[in-house]
Amino acid sequence: MKKTHNNDCLEPKNKERLELADIFRLYKDDYRRSHPVSYQQLKVMHHIQICRSAKLGGHLEQCDQCGFEQIAYNSCRDRHCPKCQTLTKEKWLNDRKAELIGCSYFHLVFTLPHDLNPILLSNKKVTVNILFAAVNQTLQAFAKDPQWRLEGRLGFISVLHTWSQTLIDHFHLQCLIPAGALSFEKDRWIPANEDYLFKITSLAKEFKKRYLKLLLDAYLKDKLVFSKKTATLESKQNFQQLINSVSKKKWIAYAKRPFAGPQQVLEYLGRYTHRIAISNNRIVSIDNGRVTFTYKDRQNDNEIKKMTLDADEFIRRFLLHVLPKGLIKIRYFGFLAHTNKKKDIPLIRKLIDPEATLPEKINESISEMMLRLTGIDISCCPVCKKGKMIRIKTLPNYYLNSS
Repeated sequence: MKKTHNNDCLEPKNKERLELADIFRLYKDDYRRSHPVSYQQLKVMHHIQICRSAKLGGHLEQCDQCGFEQIAYNSCRDRHCPKCQTLTKEKWLNDRKAELIGCSYFHLVFTLPHDLNPILLSNKKVTVNILFAAVNQTLQAFAKDPQWRLEGRLGFISVLHTWSQTLIDHFHLQCLIPAGALSFEKDRWIPANEDYLFKITSLAKEFKKRYLKLLLDAYLKDKLVFSKKTATLESKQNFQQLINSVSKKKWIAYAKRPFAGPQQVLEYLGRYTHRIAISNNRIVSIDNGRVTFTYKDRQNDNEIKKMTLDADEFIRRFLLHVLPKGLIKIRYFGFLAHTNKKKDIPLIRKLIDPEATLPEKINESISEMMLRLTGIDISCCPVCKKGKMIRIKTLPNYYLNSS
């Protein structure tokens, strides 16, 4: 029986009024009564609810000219929170400037078939690690193969996304790859073909082969767990049937047009790396136990459409994309790996063009960063417009003190 809620109709006068936190405040408790929720999922919902509220503490600011006072609350810093990604993203982008190379870049996407979703959802850490490993093995094998005229080592950044625009589970890896390879002797930069890196159909076949081999290895080594939905797959015969079934299907890998250079790469990274399943500005209304949000219809030229779901189903879909603690969603490989980049990137830059002008890392405070991004000086008094807001008191973090 569908529950009704009093005073739970939220129609915004402007989009900024509605937040993911509102949905959790209204419907989280009802959802928990009828659905199993993991500790990690519960923690994420709670973080989003209390983000930038008195529970997380903050500080009291006062204008040094007119005396106006205001409270600034702390953010939750949860990687699933729609309000906590902007500064994290900008800091990360700033760090990446030191790793850019003066060449074009390719954007490749590797997608897992939805037939594997039940296994993926109950084994996120294992299957996502396999996804990163299979993609790295595939790309490095192709870079080594003389057929593709590189015969060197690639470097790339890979970003995990687990959702579609309608919040269903859709595991795929976005890869950003400099268009070339560092020779194994580290004495030459070998540029790639200007139009494509590798033949995409061959890439997809190799990726499928390597992913399924690693997945089967994980099964044979008892690294997978099975939920009620996947209990039948615990049988070796049934699991092998699943492997055989998905191996007969066409797997999707595709390439987007190469980026012209480092600045375009930064713009791309800003759009993709710190996305979450849904942002607050996509939430249109929350009304009588139903949530309406916008999405891009990929099958219809990215037309913006609206979808309405029961709040229970909306929360269920969102929670599909809560990542296990410790799972790293952005990873670096080849000459961009943490163990290699300090030596390899300066070397590659010299080999390509020692005189090339590349974006440089900026040393700036949070207020300077906000001024650059938004044109708003957050240190300026919003009342007199002349004074500076000075921190005069720290407010306690009740959440930390009680946990």
